[in-house]
Amino acid sequence: MLDRVAVGDLPAKHHIALRGEGGALRHEQCITREGFDGPYTISYHLRRPHTARGVDARGSFAIPQAAPERALRRRHYDSTKLAAAGTVLGSRIPLLYNADVVLSVGKPTEADPLYFSNGDADDLVFVHRGAGTVRTVFGDLRYAEKDYVYIPRGTIHRFIPDAGVPHYLLTIECLGGMGLLKQWRNAAGQLKMDAPYCHRDFQRPAFQGPQDEGIRHVVVKRGDRFHGFDYDESPLDVVGWDGAVYPWVFPILNFQPRAGLVHLPPTWHGTFGARGALICSFVPRMTDFHPEAIPCPYPHASVDVDEFLFYCDGNFTSRKGVGPGSISHHPAGVTHGPHPGAYEGSIGAKATTELAVMLDTALPLLTTGAALGIEDAAYHDSFR
Repeated sequence: MLDRVAVGDLPAKHHIALRGEGGALRHEQCITREGFDGPYTISYHLRRPHTARGVDARGSFAIPQAAPERALRRRHYDSTKLAAAGTVLGSRIPLLYNADVVLSVGKPTEADPLYFSNGDADDLVFVHRGAGTVRTVFGDLRYAEKDYVYIPRGTIHRFIPDAGVPHYLLTIECLGGMGLLKQWRNAAGQLKMDAPYCHRDFQRPAFQGPQDEGIRHVVVKRGDRFHGFDYDESPLDVVGWDGAVYPWVFPILNFQPRAGLVHLPPTWHGTFGARGALICSFVPRMTDFHPEAIPCPYPHASVDVDEFLFYCDGNFTSRKGVGPGSISHHPAGVTHGPHPGAYEGSIGAKATTELAVMLDTALPLLTTGAALGIEDAAYHDSFR
């Protein structure tokens, strides 16, 4: 979690009565992590928050299904070939996954007419293209191109794209939770001065109090199934909240890159941690400053992790035939590295403009049928 926030109407102490004008009792809800031992938020509602009726779900997205097993190869998937259509929720297409993460791409053209709550995972959405608002029980969050949007598990919300703004979203479902890396915090939980970001880099929800959009339907994903719930009145009836569990936005360009005497490993670009995965941000930066440094990534054998790379913008010096929207998957067990000529050609470079999101995953990533339909079959042998 990020830090504690307290907004709106709150009682002097938790678990005591909060009353509104006329003496109406507000209803407390505890949103907890790790049972009752982890971070938590307490929200206060106009009405009892647990009275929704169970109904058929009126929204969903595809659940990953493994394609037939294939030979061990380096893979390239061109997500620009995916069609743009549908709502934010319905457009989400899983491409690669394991028991810890699901990696999906969507190109929505409209907002969802309902609210969504992922009961299986924290969602980390990278906005490759687009701008809009995430409306949540905690308030509104504005997002723009090149932002990470974090939605904690169990948060009622919906994305509202700005009219006429094309959207292109990479979604990382973190099934075991997600957060900032522990090495960037001091003993008090504050981000250290040498961390690659500070508390000011994160945008927190703008709380307006209760909101009513006329929407009464909430879809909850749990156990890879979708369940519907109808409320008699708006579920966004929070008058105040206090805690450390809430959504936020982090612009990827706020990540502070590092440069070394010689090439630094990907762990130096570590941005967020999830169960079984390290999420990295490669942003424009100065390169290595040894007079004989080779700035291009060296060939390496991934014997413990699979590598997923989503290319966003800039000059990808180590790869040919990739561009914005390209996805590379380099599985454990096969050596990977730069394309011919890139290693030698990088000598003397002083900066790189590349922008990319990377994951190293402890468990092998499985491929879905949707990924097979956009694969570049010549990619593995292009390194010869």
